[in-house]
Amino acid sequence: MSTRERPLRNDNGGSRRPHHSDRDRRPYSGGQGHGGGSYGHSGGSNGGDRRPPSRRPNFDRPEDAGVDETQIQLKPGEKPLDIASLRNLKVLDLQELAAKFNIEGIAGLKKQDLMFKILEAQAKQSGMMFGAGVLEILEDGFGFLRSPDYNYLPSPDDIYVSPSQIRRFSLRKGDTVSGLIRPPKEGERYFALLKVELVNAEDPESVRHKIPFDNLTPLYPNKRIQLETATEEISMRVMNLLTPVGFGQRGLIVAPPYSGKTILMQKLANSITTNHPDSHLIVLLIDERPEEVTDMQRSVKGEVVASTFDEPAERHVQVAEIVLEKAKRLVEHGKDVIILLDSITRLARAYNTVAPHSGKILSGGVDSNALHKPKRFFGAARNVEEGGSLTIIATALVDTGSRMDEVIFEEFKGTGNMEIQLDRNLFQRRIYPAIDVKKSNTRREEIVVPADELKLMWILRKVLNELNPTEAMELLVDRLKKTKSNADFLASMSKADK
Repeated sequence: MSTRERPLRNDNGGSRRPHHSDRDRRPYSGGQGHGGGSYGHSGGSNGGDRRPPSRRPNFDRPEDAGVDETQIQLKPGEKPLDIASLRNLKVLDLQELAAKFNIEGIAGLKKQDLMFKILEAQAKQSGMMFGAGVLEILEDGFGFLRSPDYNYLPSPDDIYVSPSQIRRFSLRKGDTVSGLIRPPKEGERYFALLKVELVNAEDPESVRHKIPFDNLTPLYPNKRIQLETATEEISMRVMNLLTPVGFGQRGLIVAPPYSGKTILMQKLANSITTNHPDSHLIVLLIDERPEEVTDMQRSVKGEVVASTFDEPAERHVQVAEIVLEKAKRLVEHGKDVIILLDSITRLARAYNTVAPHSGKILSGGVDSNALHKPKRFFGAARNVEEGGSLTIIATALVDTGSRMDEVIFEEFKGTGNMEIQLDRNLFQRRIYPAIDVKKSNTRREEIVVPADELKLMWILRKVLNELNPTEAMELLVDRLKKTKSNADFLASMSKADK
């Protein structure tokens, strides 16, 4: 049995059997576990061996967090070590750093385990460290701060958060928490949070008075997301004209295979980060190929969270849920959050795999209860009257030859307030973007588009609808290339109309 998976002490100091209902206690495949096992976070304490009651008490007792906070004293001008700085280093750099600390037995260690040893050595020399992460609360009441560098999945350098701290600051799943941490003591397995400095980049005392996401008032999008950037980015100029997007949009990109959805998502993400740097962008990739994940990470400036196709369905679900909870917490703080999901179809497949079987199977092998949670994910997108918004633009796969994918698409069809239909024939003719003009539209676009611009957009649609999809897109792309911006293009239309 690995030292990180031993039975834990209860509050009386004795060991107790692990409870197998916690998500983190499932043995994940993929070889990430320390010593070949899992990350099995369990128990109400920070871990330990079977020891007599006279040993150190549990860290999750109500008084422990307060005592530890009062003991924190940094010297003037002293800065605690930041755990995030190590995550940006490559394995070779970490090995060189470990050699400076005279750490033995580093050969063959994975990056996470190597970081853990370095952090322990640093803590012995410097004392305090600074850590941050997104909170995931387990069923026993304690939690861990997950790192976006590991796609919010369990890792050896997760930070333990005691139940007393969670209660004291009214913390919830998805809160981004940062503060001072300490290294694991004898018999412990994880770093522990000592003092909460910030919650969602704000003072922790202000979190108590935030209105829960489900109690916020949803509205139609009323503030436009400008997608137009450079003159040569024709795809974004076309989207800005045909399917305007607002903060709080719930959009669906209907994509058959080989229709250019990945490139379109990359361009969309970069347009958002360029024109709206204050918004928080998350690109969520579910069941994707590893090389596409790397390409997206290098192409997009925002946060990219992924669970690749070689991961189990449980991981897909866990990653998607913690990303959604993080987005909700940010919206409660008045932030504009944008999630680009690729794809809602594969997320629904994952939920269909992990959901308890109800005995009622729909066509294609879809359980009747399996689509409830992915619908809740997609339905969370909204503009909020109290301030803030959650925008979700997701891809839906069609024409894959799978009956299950068709059923999933039919369930999500009509649930969004913006839809883009991609055409494989356009893509094969190398016409970009491969958007079907007639089947792509935005509901209540008059709310986000100025009246004079909207009038010209409707005239443009009347002209394009008389043509087949190929001719319509060729004509539009050709005219856009002759102008520097959409404003110039619409102005030329206005002159021609007169």
